[in-house]
Amino acid sequence: MKKHVFSGSVFEEKYGHSRAVVAGDTIYVSGTTGYDYATGALPEEAAEQTRQTFRNIEAALHQAGASLHDLVQIVTYFTDPDDWDAIGAILRDELQGIHPANSGVRVALIDPAMKVEISAIAVRSA
Repeated sequence: MKKHVFSGSVFEEKYGHSRAVVAGDTIYVSGTTGYDYATGALPEEAAEQTRQTFRNIEAALHQAGASLHDLVQIVTYFTDPDDWDAIGAILRDELQGIHPANSGVRVALIDPAMKVEISAIAVRSA
């Protein structure tokens, strides 16, 4: 059984993907940025984008019947290596006690204002 989770992002409709896909007890969360869907804003600072990214991932996991505590792997995409310490501090705060596997990959993102994007895999009751 497969379930799709949507956030209402314009990218989901425009490019035909889901915020997350649930397959059994595993949840695959698409690359997620710090765009705040409630306010329509993207924070300027990398740290705040990272914090909001986790709120967006958390919302998708909640819709899938899971939480951040179920994370087993994330991939953190970032645009500027000078932001890595600020991003890493938020990763530490958000993931304390969870400790999923993580890869950090320097990239160019679709919108130059986006400084971080995170994809995730969670297993319910992991």
